[in-house]
Amino acid sequence: MSGTDGYELLDSGRGRKLERFGAVTLSRPCAQAVWEPALPREAWAAADASFDREDGNRWSGRSHLPPQWTISVDGTRFRLSSTDFGHLGIFPEQRAQWAWLRRTARKGDRVLNLFAYSGGSSLAPALAGASVTHLDASRGMVDWAAANARLNGISTIRWIVDDAHKFLRREARRGSRYDGIVLDPPSYGRGASGETYVFERDLTTTLSLCRAVLSDAPRFILLSAHTPGCTAQVLANVLLQATAGLGGSVESGEMLLEGGPGVLPLPSGMWARWTTARAQGDRA
Repeated sequence: MSGTDGYELLDSGRGRKLERFGAVTLSRPCAQAVWEPALPREAWAAADASFDREDGNRWSGRSHLPPQWTISVDGTRFRLSSTDFGHLGIFPEQRAQWAWLRRTARKGDRVLNLFAYSGGSSLAPALAGASVTHLDASRGMVDWAAANARLNGISTIRWIVDDAHKFLRREARRGSRYDGIVLDPPSYGRGASGETYVFERDLTTTLSLCRAVLSDAPRFILLSAHTPGCTAQVLANVLLQATAGLGGSVESGEMLLEGGPGVLPLPSGMWARWTTARAQGDRA
């Protein structure tokens, strides 16, 4: 199945979310959805498949799903596939951030995307004409992101499989510099060589290393997170400290999954953005 457009949040409640990805409808867990669903049980029961984390990760109806399918979100195409962890290869709550990157990145900018997963935040600046370096510790996810790039006719992204801190330290030594940096650090991650990443322990180090590879005339840092207990103000605070003395300003907020009229927006993580006067002036 391919070529079917769209993402839509259909409903949420009682710890779950009902979503449409193209022609595929899925029910998956969502701890934030503490309210009551708006749609009747019949609508939820009609989902093509459901995923649960009780008694271990497991799908129901996974055999009804195509091995792969393609959707388009705001003109950008993504290859989807069900994974054993319940993910599909897209985080649509980043949709507003992708639109912001398309507006903010400029042709000739050098942009670094860390913890880059399947590449939505790499595709957006690349489509705006930026030169993008995409880094993730998982070879499989980098390959998936590269497939998404091919779907969109993009052949200019540099693909890196590495530990983020090791890469940043090498880039600093080499004098490599970036005009924009995007990062979505995991709550907990493990690299191919056994490296571990713990959000609360390592985030400030990551941002310090990011600052060391900013260009002399940087444009932005976009930081997002899905870590439980992390608020928009937490991200704003650490980003303010990381960019102290550089000028510019920081804004922050919630990432949301959204549907049509009457569908309650579903909080799904936080974001904070530091932008310089240069970037703000270009968007004006």
